[in-house]
Amino acid sequence: MKPDLNLLPIFLMLLEERSVTRAASRLGMTQPALSNALNRLRATFHDPLFIRERHGIRPTELALSLAPNIQAALAQLDDLIAARQEFVPAKAEQVFVLAANSYPELVLIPPLAARLQVEAPGIRLRLLPFGASLTDTGVTSGTTALALGRVTDPTVNLVVQPLMTDGLACVLRKDHPQVGDTISREQYEGLRHVNVLPPGRLRAGLFQAMKRHGVARDVAISVTQFSAAAEVVAATDCCATLPRLLCRSLAGDPRLKVLPAPLDLGTFPVEMAWHTRYRNDPAHMWLRAFVAAVARDLGTSGAVS
Repeated sequence: MKPDLNLLPIFLMLLEERSVTRAASRLGMTQPALSNALNRLRATFHDPLFIRERHGIRPTELALSLAPNIQAALAQLDDLIAARQEFVPAKAEQVFVLAANSYPELVLIPPLAARLQVEAPGIRLRLLPFGASLTDTGVTSGTTALALGRVTDPTVNLVVQPLMTDGLACVLRKDHPQVGDTISREQYEGLRHVNVLPPGRLRAGLFQAMKRHGVARDVAISVTQFSAAAEVVAATDCCATLPRLLCRSLAGDPRLKVLPAPLDLGTFPVEMAWHTRYRNDPAHMWLRAFVAAVARDLGTSGAVS
């Protein structure tokens, strides 16, 4: 039987998702079509490869042993094809899948989209959520082009590139009855606060800074989105401590005011991670440089090309 190379990315997606339903969704296939592909994989390797269980599928020992070789083979094939291709951004028609947490989605993606519209109008972006796990983003298997956010404990097949750093500031409603143009530590500790619970290390970093300075906050409400925190602040006397770059856009809201934090809360990094298989891919190299340039233009430190 002549091998079908189109089946190999399907194999890797099944291995990553451990679910026919989720793998089909990620690949944009119907479940019957993916099941048919799985049957062809089984015939090719003379092994069940994936065993159905109550909550998904479990790879066989052969499937687990095949995975590194298949990943390496696809990476080599990508390099061979990429070496023969020229990438012209202004003429390119391509979709890049990015995984981003809520911070870069609000701060980095809008200026990125604006520049794409002018410089590479045929490039389209599809965003996936980036929570606490890199595996869930698809970047570890190479099905997602970039992960944007705070990258911790990367796998050996990922390259992590620093993009920028940001700090924190305070947001209150414009006509706050207790706080004027500055906020003292005493006022800060006396206010009720809106807490944002994004996944990852930003939350941990803020809590650690508070602990380091011996600051106690009275958290009145915790939300999961930065935008929700701003709306709560506009409607109450609460204070929100948010990233400075995010506060730039909020400064234009007539309901709100942005003030420097009354103590040094430190900074946090924003990074992008990508699979080593894309190291020499011309389109991906352009994308990485493009994202890094947008990060530099945001006026932050640490951006590299």
